[in-house]
Amino acid sequence: MQNLLTFLQTLIDGILIGGVYAVISIGLSLVFGVMHIVNFAHAEFLMIGMFIAWFAWAFAGIDPMFGAFIALGVTFVIGMVMQRTLIKPILNAPQVSQIFLTVGLLFALENGALLLFGADYRSVSTSYQTQALTLFSSDAGRLLVPLDKLYAFLMALLSGGALWYFLSRTRWGRAMRATSQDPMAARLMGINTDRMYMIAFGLGVGTTAFGGAVILPYITASPTVGAQFVVLMFTAVVLGGLGSVAGAVVGGIMVGLIQSFSALFLPIQLMNLTLFVIFILVLALRPEGLVARRRA
Repeated sequence: MQNLLTFLQTLIDGILIGGVYAVISIGLSLVFGVMHIVNFAHAEFLMIGMFIAWFAWAFAGIDPMFGAFIALGVTFVIGMVMQRTLIKPILNAPQVSQIFLTVGLLFALENGALLLFGADYRSVSTSYQTQALTLFSSDAGRLLVPLDKLYAFLMALLSGGALWYFLSRTRWGRAMRATSQDPMAARLMGINTDRMYMIAFGLGVGTTAFGGAVILPYITASPTVGAQFVVLMFTAVVLGGLGSVAGAVVGGIMVGLIQSFSALFLPIQLMNLTLFVIFILVLALRPEGLVARRRA
């Protein structure tokens, strides 16, 4: 009985954290899918979202779950401006130029945050941080769902569902998908592809900032926090298939589950070892990802 409870608790923890990984990875996959650019600075927008939510909490008393919407809106605008001024000029440039630009942007954002906010770690205090929902209780143990992770997971579901609705059910979403499939044909059909690129980049970084804000109750904000997530984001996206939004969701859940179950058998320092072994195997055996269809 105790082993079963341990398994179920690990499963719950993995799904909850995996849902958040999925949301912060969706933006990276969306940007690549539409613009065909690998944005190495993407995790820095998670850091920006965390700081926006922290300032909203510290100076206006806004809970990070609501501050996430402010982070989404602000970062969406920042992303569109960046796309127009920095990304657009190198859209058709050699891939090495795109890599240099996004890596340079990574260092600029991280060091800019260090200059503005200092190296201090910032955390929030909420009423639900130390509370948990009890699903099952017996002499053998209990099944608990921490409320901060549950709320973050539900907010991740909300943003992921909204993005799915936008892409599949709205005219602009269909125009964005048409742009990702064939930009020239989309232009011939009267679609403003430049505008679609701007919106896609804004939505991509905004979604990641949203994910950063909702994890603020259990992860402290700092200018270097993006480094903790950048590899996990790329791992989730590669597992699901680079450019596939649905694949990013599957990949994010997989990363959360692999991390959670690895912690059962390995020391905490080696928690990501199993994850990266699987990551390398997928790259070697199925580089298009586990969800994406193999090209003929």
